[in-house]
Amino acid sequence: MSKKIAILQSNYIPWKGVFDMIYQVDTFVFLEDVQYTEHDWRNRNKIITKDGIKWITVPVNHSNRSKQKICEAEINGKINWQRKHYNSFELNYAKAPYFKEYRWILEKLYKHKIWNGISDFNIYAIKLIANELGIETEFINSVNLNIDGSKDDKIIDICKKLNSTHYLSGPAAKKYIVTQKFEENNIKLEYIKYEYPRYNQLYGEFNHFVTVLDLIFNCGSNAPYYIWGWKKNKGEVKYDTI
Repeated sequence: MSKKIAILQSNYIPWKGVFDMIYQVDTFVFLEDVQYTEHDWRNRNKIITKDGIKWITVPVNHSNRSKQKICEAEINGKINWQRKHYNSFELNYAKAPYFKEYRWILEKLYKHKIWNGISDFNIYAIKLIANELGIETEFINSVNLNIDGSKDDKIIDICKKLNSTHYLSGPAAKKYIVTQKFEENNIKLEYIKYEYPRYNQLYGEFNHFVTVLDLIFNCGSNAPYYIWGWKKNKGEVKYDTI
């Protein structure tokens, strides 16, 4: 019996491509016991505003802790970032067609709990949004697998422990993945294709690379169509290959 998995570090309210990857696999593993990287998607993402694209960033403590793992990265509690991010979404998406209907997502993310770890927040947010999109994929945190190693070896060991026959990777990994290692371990290596149709955004030139909440606030319950549903009618839909 085949089993497909994907393994990826948690991102801050990620773009639709991450949810496409999650949808396509049986099990999705949050790779949290690896080094935390600064100025990356771990603690920030983009939203669309009337003044253009804007970064929203969670303040993470990193002084003298350059080798900390993602699961160890602590949020700076001295800065009220939760209120600021809630307000940023409200200010810039209040006019979106489905903002009022899905405001509850922001309430759960920013008003129901004070977050201390960036990994905890990211995993909670991704699971919450995946559930709303109708995704039934199994989620696992790599911390609970207790697998050492690095790069390809760690990925392969996770695949073997979870009895995976197929591994779905992002296309950027082609630059460094050693295909032979997967072949030697009887794991079929596949790469996701990021192809998506455009939808109506509030401001300016269309941008795919923004948080998935942009899609949800603008398209509501039709959001899954713009991630994977459209592929059933691919010949009828204009889409972008990213």
